[in-house]
Amino acid sequence: MTFWMALILGVVQGVAEFLPISSSGHLSLLQYFFGMEEPDALYNILLHFATLIAVCVVYWRDIVDMVLEFFRGIAALASPRGSRERGNPPDGRRLVLLVILGTLPLFLVLPFDDLVEGMGANPMFVALMLMLTGCILFLSDHYSKGRKTVRTATVKDALLVGLAQGMATIPGLSRSGTTISAGMALGFERNFAVRYSFLLSLPAVLGATLLKVVKVAMEGNVDAKLLPMYLSGMAVAGVVGYFSIRLVKLLADKGKFGKFAYYCWVVGGIALIASFFV
Repeated sequence: MTFWMALILGVVQGVAEFLPISSSGHLSLLQYFFGMEEPDALYNILLHFATLIAVCVVYWRDIVDMVLEFFRGIAALASPRGSRERGNPPDGRRLVLLVILGTLPLFLVLPFDDLVEGMGANPMFVALMLMLTGCILFLSDHYSKGRKTVRTATVKDALLVGLAQGMATIPGLSRSGTTISAGMALGFERNFAVRYSFLLSLPAVLGATLLKVVKVAMEGNVDAKLLPMYLSGMAVAGVVGYFSIRLVKLLADKGKFGKFAYYCWVVGGIALIASFFV
């Protein structure tokens, strides 16, 4: 992999990871039609870690509050006043519970990991899923403005958004697009739908990253000479990812989140037609 290819992959990761256009779908199509080299295991880990940092930078206040409330919640369980707090927990503590609940459906997908990964090798299937993503995004702008926030979102809401996240492991389905749209469909306030979607990504990305780190460490295939190139790609992915999150927040707030649908339809349609000839 060349230095410029590393930077290009960083841009692709930063854009497609957060904009509702499916990073896995784009990578699969680029590899199939253009022979784009797939990043090695270590660089793939570092790129995902960079986008994880981007989420942490944008939502650092929420994350700090969630960490503090997590430990306060544990302490409250042993406190005589804990029973009173459980009935009306602080926002940060409720957000922790919602993220935990939303992460649970991912465990249903784990047994099918190999099957899901194999779907990415079929460009026709990926193209169809990308077009389905477009339909999901298009509908999102036509939902009534919701009012649910962290105070009023329910256990059922969190599990359904989590189920949408589990379905979005299919190549071509956008994780951010599917989860944000699911939140809007359930009546989430637009800003909260975006906020919850990106915070929900943290356990999933962190868990997957840790598993890959262990695998790479056991294999021992790390070339220290490539680290400067990798770090440059990480920086690009992180910066681009930061501005991608900001763009998603802006468009969702203005009710224009569904504008990405046209892009997904065009790319999916071109890929579908091309798959008959390549």
